[in-house]
Amino acid sequence: MNELEEEVIKRRKEKWENRYKYFERKDIKYDEWLKAFNKEIENCKTPIIDLGCGKGNNTLYLIQKGKKVIPCDYSEKLISYIQKNFPELEKAECFDMTKGLPFEDNFTDIIIADLSIHYFTKNTTYKILEEIKRVLKQNGILIFRVNSINDINFEARQGREIEKHLYETEESEYKRFFDINDIQEFFSTWDILYINEEKTERFGPEKIVWKGKVQVKS
Repeated sequence: MNELEEEVIKRRKEKWENRYKYFERKDIKYDEWLKAFNKEIENCKTPIIDLGCGKGNNTLYLIQKGKKVIPCDYSEKLISYIQKNFPELEKAECFDMTKGLPFEDNFTDIIIADLSIHYFTKNTTYKILEEIKRVLKQNGILIFRVNSINDINFEARQGREIEKHLYETEESEYKRFFDINDIQEFFSTWDILYINEEKTERFGPEKIVWKGKVQVKS
């Protein structure tokens, strides 16, 4: 990762922390995008990693399903809010995923990355995916959502194109948008078990995302 990308990540973290004031558990809302994977979630016996947990939308969903969850984010402020709102959690982790995941090899059966792995250059994205693969057990799965190239309401095809489908926004951030070929490329060393382009209105204007489930190849 070069110095420019490190600076972009630092800038995004500062913006992320400035955006949120303290919120309470009752204010957390989620769309039920994980419902499609309830069977896998219910069968999971290991703690589920919520990578890039933000306000804890998916953490709340998983707790309500009776699962052990480890919410993770690079914002110290958000993790402190998570710990206050979810006192039943055994742990929450604060780290920058571009520098690795603080978990041992073969740690869990499920990692969830909801709109959190599409902010990086190609090389950094591959590095993150390799770390996710390391932490997953054999036949473990990554459940994810990423921006679609058709997500026009959220800056798709806008700004300066840094590399294919990675754009620098007006706020000097990086955002990656995927088409089906990108999905197949980035997950070429995984088994793609499910992939679908769909719409969500949780964020106000209609947002178009790819929702997927991929598995570590045996």
